[in-house]
Amino acid sequence: MSASANLALTHVATLAKELDENKVTPGVLGFLVFAALAVGVWALMKSMNRHMGRVNFEEEPEPTRESATRKPAGGSA
Repeated sequence: MSASANLALTHVATLAKELDENKVTPGVLGFLVFAALAVGVWALMKSMNRHMGRVNFEEEPEPTRESATRKPAGGSA
């Protein structure tokens, strides 16, 4: 192993040791924010499901050739 590779590994090892000693975690605030987002998404999905159930959509039949060439009744000349 070369000297520069050994130096790099030593430097990385010291950085890893520093990160372990000063570990940063999301804590209670991070959990509360995540939980609030989860509850919000759940409420939005429930509301969307309710609104989609209320939609009354009836598709009109496709126009045939005869009805497409006829003029609409009550139209002006």
